[in-house]
Amino acid sequence: MTTTAEGLQRRLTLRDLIVSGLLFIGPLAPVGVFGVLDASSGGAVALVYVVATIAMGFTAWSYARMSAAVPRAGSVFAYASAGLGRAPGFVAGWMIMLDYLFIPSVASLFVGIATNSLLPQVPVWVATGVAIVVVTALNLTGVKVAAVVGTVVLAVEVVLLVVFVVVALVVLVGEGPARPWLSPLTGFDGFAPLAVLGAVSVAVLSFLGFDAIASFAEENTGSSRQVGRALLFCLALSGVLFFVQTYLASLLSPLTPQELAQDPNAQDSAFYDMLRAALGGWLAVAVTAVKAIAPAFSAMIAQAAVSRLLFGMARDGQLPAALARIDQRTHVPRNATLLAAVVTLLVSVWAASAEDGLEVLSSMVTVGALTAFVLLHASVIGYFAVSGRDRRAATVVIPVIGGLISVVVLVTASGLALAVAAGWLVLGLITYATRRRAAVRG
Repeated sequence: MTTTAEGLQRRLTLRDLIVSGLLFIGPLAPVGVFGVLDASSGGAVALVYVVATIAMGFTAWSYARMSAAVPRAGSVFAYASAGLGRAPGFVAGWMIMLDYLFIPSVASLFVGIATNSLLPQVPVWVATGVAIVVVTALNLTGVKVAAVVGTVVLAVEVVLLVVFVVVALVVLVGEGPARPWLSPLTGFDGFAPLAVLGAVSVAVLSFLGFDAIASFAEENTGSSRQVGRALLFCLALSGVLFFVQTYLASLLSPLTPQELAQDPNAQDSAFYDMLRAALGGWLAVAVTAVKAIAPAFSAMIAQAAVSRLLFGMARDGQLPAALARIDQRTHVPRNATLLAAVVTLLVSVWAASAEDGLEVLSSMVTVGALTAFVLLHASVIGYFAVSGRDRRAATVVIPVIGGLISVVVLVTASGLALAVAAGWLVLGLITYATRRRAAVRG
């Protein structure tokens, strides 16, 4: 175990990085959007996740290249700074902050809503606040403790998913499918390519968070390439898990894609309705319980990631220096972690009391991440191709394809999402200009 010059400690193994990535994504991520994807793709939801996994593979490749070349905390902020310059680097870090800073708010709010549904006497904001306090305490104890707790939670999710797969296969063998065997790949009533591509723009959001692994580059015990390997492995494994569960769910669904399309309210609960109708209420309860608890630990990884982002930007002079301080006992960026916790708490409490709070938060997360992905791909071209470090065709072609995919998904976002992102970007530019002016005068 070694300690970097800045005080971060190298304690995370390849397994720890993979666990963090999978915990952030969530093996059961498709559960909440299954009905939406099934209806919009005409029943080809498994194919949608195959295409989405391939699409996100371009982003994972770019992260792997840059994390090996620039193994520094701060993720896309560090990469864009190295490949494009300080100003684009700040914008990339500022925009990905919407992802890392507000995902804990979204995840904690999910916990609060679920807790309130089980215990109505507990207000949503109280349960949300408790979840934030717990994950903050875990992160302040150090990366290794958080990694151990995360491993346990991830194991529970994986076991539940395995149970679902086994029970589903037993039912399918014994009773047969409700839909044709190939319909999750070809569509229920004919193949519709445009519908599948439209659904992909929603499905890629299930993968948001796998990139958080790059934030722990300076706490990784292996070579600089280990982060990239963890990123690619997490994406591939998540894609397989998403494909398997949506394929089986499609075959067992009691409603056709057309019926779901005609009843938007049924789309939100489509996966749970499938569990109750085909496999038994006990499994639906188990999945619901896990989906109520697991988001808190996704919030834990997100909070740890944003603290490293804030640390990296502060160390580079882009944010107040106090955020670059490391706790000498636990070797975590304590001030950055506490700031992230306070922001998460305030935003979550507001969202819990606002009618459209969850929608606004989700919009901020989505557009922030996609904007940062575009700058990530540009940074690969700038760092390798433009500088002459690597002028192979793949160094340009792969980032260009990845950037185009991110742009396509970005332009399909809601007007609300784009407006929120534009406001956040303007605030970031003002912050950057103010700090630059102060630096020049100093």
